[in-house]
Amino acid sequence: MKTKSSKFITIFLFSIIYLSSFHSKSQSGLERILPLNSQQKQTAKPWVFWYWMQGGVSKAGITADLEAMKAQGIGGAYLMPIKGVSNPPIYSPAVNQLTPEWWEMVKFSMSEASRLGLEMGMHVSDGFALAGGPWIKPEMSMQKVVHSTINIQGNQQFRDKLPFPKINENYYKDIAIFAYKISQNYTSTTNTTPIITSNKSGINPQFLVKEDNKESFRLEEKGWIQYTFEKPFTLRNITVKTGGNNYQAQRLLIEASNDGQNFKTVTRLESPRHGWQDTDADVTHAIPSTRAKYFRFVYDKTGSEAGSEDLDAAKWKPVLKLIGLTLSNEPKIHQYEGKTGEVWRISKRTTTAQVADSLCIPLKNIINITDKVDQNGNLNWNVPTGNWQIIRIGHTSTGHKNDTAGGGKGLECDKFNPEAVTLQFEKWFGEAQKQLGEELSKKALKVFHVDSWECGSQNWSSNFLTEFKQKRGYDLFPYLLVMTGLPIENTQTSEQVLFDIRQTISELVVDKFYKTLADLAHKKGVIFTAESIAPTMTSDGLAHYKLVDVPMGEFWLNSPTHDKPNDMMDAISAAHIYGKNIIQAEGFTTVRMAWNEHPAMLKTLQDRNYTLGINKLVYHVFTHNPWMNQQPGMTLDGVGLYFQRDQTWWKPAKAWVEYAERCQTLLQMGKPVADLAVFTGDEIPRRSVLPDRLVNTLTGLFSKETLVNEQKRLLNEGEPLRQIPAGVSHSANMADPEKWVNSLQGYQYDSFNPDALQNMATVKNGNVQFSEGNSYPILVFPSNLKMNPNSHAIDAKTLQSMLQLVKAGATIIVGEKPTINSSKLSNKVFQTQLNELWDGQFLTQKNDSHSIIYKKLGKGKIIKAPFEANSFDKLGILRDLIVKNDQENYAQNIAWTHRKMNDMELYFISNQVEKNRQLSFSLRANQPFVYLYSAVSDELTAISSKVENGRTQLMLNLEANESIFIILSKKVLNASQAYSTTLSKTIEGTWKVSFDDKNGQIKNTQNFEKLSDWSVNQDSLIRYFSGTATYQNSFQINKTQKRYWLDLGEVANIANVKVNGVNCGVAWTAPYRVEITKAIREGENQLNIEVSNTWANRLIGDNKLPENQRITKTTAPFRLAGKALEKSGLLGEVKLLLEK
Repeated sequence: MKTKSSKFITIFLFSIIYLSSFHSKSQSGLERILPLNSQQKQTAKPWVFWYWMQGGVSKAGITADLEAMKAQGIGGAYLMPIKGVSNPPIYSPAVNQLTPEWWEMVKFSMSEASRLGLEMGMHVSDGFALAGGPWIKPEMSMQKVVHSTINIQGNQQFRDKLPFPKINENYYKDIAIFAYKISQNYTSTTNTTPIITSNKSGINPQFLVKEDNKESFRLEEKGWIQYTFEKPFTLRNITVKTGGNNYQAQRLLIEASNDGQNFKTVTRLESPRHGWQDTDADVTHAIPSTRAKYFRFVYDKTGSEAGSEDLDAAKWKPVLKLIGLTLSNEPKIHQYEGKTGEVWRISKRTTTAQVADSLCIPLKNIINITDKVDQNGNLNWNVPTGNWQIIRIGHTSTGHKNDTAGGGKGLECDKFNPEAVTLQFEKWFGEAQKQLGEELSKKALKVFHVDSWECGSQNWSSNFLTEFKQKRGYDLFPYLLVMTGLPIENTQTSEQVLFDIRQTISELVVDKFYKTLADLAHKKGVIFTAESIAPTMTSDGLAHYKLVDVPMGEFWLNSPTHDKPNDMMDAISAAHIYGKNIIQAEGFTTVRMAWNEHPAMLKTLQDRNYTLGINKLVYHVFTHNPWMNQQPGMTLDGVGLYFQRDQTWWKPAKAWVEYAERCQTLLQMGKPVADLAVFTGDEIPRRSVLPDRLVNTLTGLFSKETLVNEQKRLLNEGEPLRQIPAGVSHSANMADPEKWVNSLQGYQYDSFNPDALQNMATVKNGNVQFSEGNSYPILVFPSNLKMNPNSHAIDAKTLQSMLQLVKAGATIIVGEKPTINSSKLSNKVFQTQLNELWDGQFLTQKNDSHSIIYKKLGKGKIIKAPFEANSFDKLGILRDLIVKNDQENYAQNIAWTHRKMNDMELYFISNQVEKNRQLSFSLRANQPFVYLYSAVSDELTAISSKVENGRTQLMLNLEANESIFIILSKKVLNASQAYSTTLSKTIEGTWKVSFDDKNGQIKNTQNFEKLSDWSVNQDSLIRYFSGTATYQNSFQINKTQKRYWLDLGEVANIANVKVNGVNCGVAWTAPYRVEITKAIREGENQLNIEVSNTWANRLIGDNKLPENQRITKTTAPFRLAGKALEKSGLLGEVKLLLEK
């Protein structure tokens, strides 16, 4: 290839040419890149979540935990108590949250943290989800709209008590009572009972129309349920009740017949997009009006979509589960439960085919009879002629509590009520500061945290009507019936009002909850961090981060069903558009720890998330272990990475923590570089746009392989399943984030929301700048996204902002032309602006073999999607990174990010596969001096490169899972040159191995004539050993002035190398090599290698023993029966490498 010309020096990392430096002992490789102050060093340190489980806390354990954190290089900890004292207590003496004894433990922990120089954070409430406590009374809890309905005859003086809606926590307050005339009394299967049958034998499904039924109907194979009416029944809506979260129940095929033999298809139900917490409301589907005696509901898993964060129930094994199917002839808004904001859902707008305008209630026909109802709910009304339906609308508590709490458990506070939010803050975090005292609080308690939202949604508060009118510009009161699902005026008006309701909800949760907390936190002098709000609270998933000092996402380990790629992108994109530099991530959460986790296994996942944009890791989870003599001890019931002081590899893993700190130091410098910003859409709820959702918009940028694989994935033929981790069965065709690494092949993108577009966007030099955030050469406005199925509707403010930006010089890519305004707010120029942006004469420009369809408007340019060219070269935006393999194809599975400073640019590159790869790199950036920095070895090396056509060209040989920083600098840095290595000798002979057996059962030092796997040793004590063993050997050397490395070959799992008593470092990732130059001497050299494996083998061994004979003690569930032993120990070959 061209890059192998004589003028180009090939750089081999680790395997052929080794990075070399004669660094002064006083300055690290990192400090040779950037001078660092103490605050920068502290900010770069990773943190931990420190969970106190079930009141099991001891002072000895606290001290041991915090000292272990400090020794490991951890910067701080989020102290979060989880659950209350168990019965019997898991540890004695137990201390329950909020008791004097518990506060004493909190104070002691903060004092110890202060002594050690650790920073601490606490949550907004007891537990980790979300913001509640026993001080929150029902009237100050999260609220939702509820209603009840009765039909009455006219021409009478009606005096009777109105029925109560279903309420929670014995709390209810009326909002309004309305009446409207109906031409007929609507019927449903609650008062017109059909005969219900099924092709499934052995069950009578008649219970499906029983009110408050709990019995479940289940089908695992194709089948049907049939409703037979005595007389023809007009079906207009069907309410599906699952008693849980079942995707298959929301995609039944509906057939109708008048003779019970010949059925015709009516429609297929389509599931709303929904999150994991989707059990607070049923789903009512609007159906094209159909009259028949027989209705059949057919279940067939064929055609099922693979699951995702926004279609959570589809992740699981396809099975139909139902507890109710209610058929009704009353017109209802399609899937109104999510559209009212009661639950996080996204649905298509109701069509006139589903609900004809003639069936909608004219606004003028709705009578407000609220003043005819007394405080006890008694209606006294002189009813006019006709049939009337009375709707009683009120609000009650959602009933949600901070369920992972203990003594501080209670109702969730009203997120739209600043008084309730302030009460919550003061009763938990404020009380913690009070208990600590001002001096200790300032020294130790530095951070206030709100974790991921796990308390459902709310759609009401006492201030809602007032706030709605202020924000939307019209009175919601006359339209309140839409919150019961009734269509008002016409379907378009109804949907517009519902959109405005959701928009108001999304703004209130930011303005009243997060802003109140931000103000309180800053008044208290602490940093405010927060995780994701979606997909549980009806919201804009990015907007709340503008009020947060440090946005935070979360990523999971080996847990596809629980992983949160959208959480990550929400936090990262929001940070980039709102100008937040530090982006945290709750890292390595796992649904079932396997006990075989170790740093090398975790590195690619960590690196991939660094390249997405995070730059501060919070390990999940360091569980407090109150016992000093029980290992592994306390866990989060087996959830999360076991990252705590009793981990077998804890001490040598300091090298892994140092790796994180070095990476984070560099990734916190400057600003990220991205070429594209992708619009979330106006739909509420909304979130950032993941790469798999861009295939139909930016088609040409994806590789052909990706397009083919995505088409296959979406077909989901055969609905294949997989198990990851063992025992967790789910869809095999989910869009796994590791398959979308660098999917746009050299272009990076962020998402942006309407808030950023409408309130922060300006054009500077052709780029769109978001106030204090990043700037982008191209904005992308996709259509028909799964989380924006109503792209035919656009907010007038969004349209106006798009038009202004283009005229000012922005380049935008647009999807299909919208047709209506999302909101009810009128805009006289809406249609004119719509036509100006989408209509007119478009031109064609060739880019590679594809055409770019565009038109100029003002100073800017509008490009039609799909964008099928394979680059933006013709737009003057070259790929930021081009990486090719030896076949000259664009190399896959290379994750990367690019950051820019005043006089320096850096690229962080990660090989995401477990094999060595020789690759050529072409970088859009260029500076006079180019360096490589390894965050594993802390080595900075000057390298030779060349510039062609303004691009920096170099070749790298990357080890398995290796990562590297490429530094481009305007000035010379104090770096070393690269040196090649050669084999000096292989360390052979007998290895003396001593096992650090805390129970003293492995008495003697073992002689290993050949390096071998402990798990196949004949001695069961060694076979099942978990911990650290020390390998001793020696080697002869005639020392020169050259450098030496020890290559350990294969290691399971982490090794600390000492030569002649000198600690030379830890080999924790490929290529398992450390430099030993500083320790070697002429003649004989003593070699000690301390090798640690995981807890897996000892736990597997103990699983075969009676509990009273087990060596280990842990609160994690044992799921180890039949598990194979993990490879363990030093496997070699061990080689001495010499600098040439």
